[in-house]
Amino acid sequence: MTTGDYDSRSIALVVDDNPDSLGMVSAALENHGMTVLVARDGRSAINLTYRVQPDVILMDALMPDMDGFETCRALKFGPNPVLAPIIFMTGLSDQEHIVKGLRAGGVDYITKPVELDEMIARLSTHIVNSKLIQSARDALDSCGRAILAFDQHGELAWGSQKALGFFASVAGEVPLADLKAWIAGCAENPVSAIAPYSHGVMAFHFVGVSIARDYLVKITRLDAETNEEKLRAAFDLTAREAEVLFWLTLGKTNRDISAILDLSARTVNKHLEQVFQKMGVDNRTSAAVLADRVLARDF
Repeated sequence: MTTGDYDSRSIALVVDDNPDSLGMVSAALENHGMTVLVARDGRSAINLTYRVQPDVILMDALMPDMDGFETCRALKFGPNPVLAPIIFMTGLSDQEHIVKGLRAGGVDYITKPVELDEMIARLSTHIVNSKLIQSARDALDSCGRAILAFDQHGELAWGSQKALGFFASVAGEVPLADLKAWIAGCAENPVSAIAPYSHGVMAFHFVGVSIARDYLVKITRLDAETNEEKLRAAFDLTAREAEVLFWLTLGKTNRDISAILDLSARTVNKHLEQVFQKMGVDNRTSAAVLADRVLARDF
């Protein structure tokens, strides 16, 4: 799929309190085949994203009341975080404001007066990259991987749609200070030494650290039936085999599973041989996919 294909199917939100600038940018994007939404202030932009999810946001940095930096932080780190890349438009070109925009959650910076061809080229690149990333995250959902990613400060960075939906529905019940403390512990200890963090109807399981230094966490729902019990019933496993399979779905190596369950590596291998036979698979990946589908049914 080409950049033009992405553009023609994309929605852009332009946020600017200057009507002349708003009109010029909107017309250029519409001529490029995009659907354009407009907002004259930060609060209106935030409210608009509750109804429509744009594919890209062009944000004026200097606006009265709620400036672009504050609006960007609310859009990226608020209760309803947007996935769309945010590109700042402003006459401020010094290093301090560029850094401020990036730290607020922006991905790029275009100086005014806007050069339209450059703006469209940059915007198109960010749309393509964003949609490729989102496709990868959607793939997590399709195989039952409900994954959230947190930054080093414990702030939610991104997540698969399934995980974001569940987390949003119950996040108000989770003590954020406790969750952030647990995530900080994930950074300081080996994966095999980190126990899940549970609260209410949800549990968080540390999976690992991404190349971008995001802390990847699998979120699961707690109910009367444990994950191990679900796997045991679904594949006619013994209790120990179900435990081994469950830790395998969390990405643990045989060595990790051995340490977690206090078993020898040889015993873990024997259990996995039996698990694979009962599931009708011949490798770890296939077993993890089938198991994740079972665990995701009631999520």
